[in-house]
Amino acid sequence: MLIWENIKLALSGILGNKMRSVLTMLGIIIGIGSVIAIMTVSTSLTSSISSTFAGLGANNVTVGVKKQSEQQETRSNGMRFGFSNRQVSMDEDDLISDEMIDEIKQNFGNQITSVSLSESVGSGTVSSAGNSTSISVTGINNNYYDANDVELITGRYLTAEDVDGEKAVIMVSDLFIDTVFGEGTEYSSVLGKKILVDINNIYYPFYIVGVYNYEEDSESFSSDSDDEVETDAYIPITTGKEKLHSSSGYRQFTIVTSETVTDVSTFADLIENYINRRYYAANEDYKISATTMSTLTESLSETIGTVTIAIAFIAGISLLVGGIGVMNIMLVSITERTKEIGTRKALGAKNTSIRLQFIVEAMILCLIGGILGILLGFGLGSIAASVMGYSAAAPVTAIIGSVAFSMFIGVFFGFYPANKAAKMDPIEALRYE
Repeated sequence: MLIWENIKLALSGILGNKMRSVLTMLGIIIGIGSVIAIMTVSTSLTSSISSTFAGLGANNVTVGVKKQSEQQETRSNGMRFGFSNRQVSMDEDDLISDEMIDEIKQNFGNQITSVSLSESVGSGTVSSAGNSTSISVTGINNNYYDANDVELITGRYLTAEDVDGEKAVIMVSDLFIDTVFGEGTEYSSVLGKKILVDINNIYYPFYIVGVYNYEEDSESFSSDSDDEVETDAYIPITTGKEKLHSSSGYRQFTIVTSETVTDVSTFADLIENYINRRYYAANEDYKISATTMSTLTESLSETIGTVTIAIAFIAGISLLVGGIGVMNIMLVSITERTKEIGTRKALGAKNTSIRLQFIVEAMILCLIGGILGILLGFGLGSIAASVMGYSAAAPVTAIIGSVAFSMFIGVFFGFYPANKAAKMDPIEALRYE
């Protein structure tokens, strides 16, 4: 009952001095609002990144050859000279072989849906009827589409027969067709057409078997016009290796895990340890590294979180200013109500009751300021997230923390004035003018 009476007294005091109360809460409102706005943008950004990476293949494991960072002693004339990184070039024995991939499929068959292979062949130029454009030629296997989002418009994807037969077929984008053959060209009409791709001044003939939908990266900006954009073109990976006379090994491959794999990160560690132990234990220069989209997401989220906390901490300094403002106004309020305090003490009010009255008033003042700050911060954060193209996500933990912290500020900065009021001498208080 005493608490409820103190709350009513606090509200009547706040409403009796509206302007002063608003100015007192301003520091709390700005501080909480700044923190919530920053946390809202951060939460929205992290959520958007997570969903984007999930769309790119949350169940994919990318396995690649990585140079070891070990250092080796060098000696001169039998004496220790110092330490230096070894400069070694990758040879075919360091690459991932077809035998390794086949063994992985055999040992982890029920956990693997498919294995995607890709290798850059190089940049090429295609000309036709006075029009020319550049393409980035990538050699792939038929499972590449399981790990990468490629939307087919017409024709077909590259097949296992194309890869096994080292066929001279190519899959190009709709933008490529518009640039080379002219806008308005029926995409199906170019299927089976022969094009010459100039790679390093050597012309390679390919036959178009499919056209995919080119999507510009919405996160990047390019000043190039459509006919200057270098789009991807896909050929069988075996054809690419045969044209370039490159080694039969691979620098990396991507595993698409099955539904039986519940923890992709753990599976990635298992694959990494298996290949390193089985094939790279004696390799002093290179090792295998396996990464997942979830690993990248967690790393990026941690970085964003660290930066957010640092910025929020700086913004939260205004809360200290707001707390000092609350203390100052409470001291003024106590001075104005000295006779009231003296009357209450003369009528038998205990020091605890007086102290509780003013602490509750400070808490109510900060709580109202905190709620207004949360509303202001979430509103500004939502607007900022919308401008950047992200959907607003409420930082629930930060909101709950802000409410609790507002009340803590009320207790912390309200205790001194409340304690001062509780220790007043009732006779001196009643004589105060």
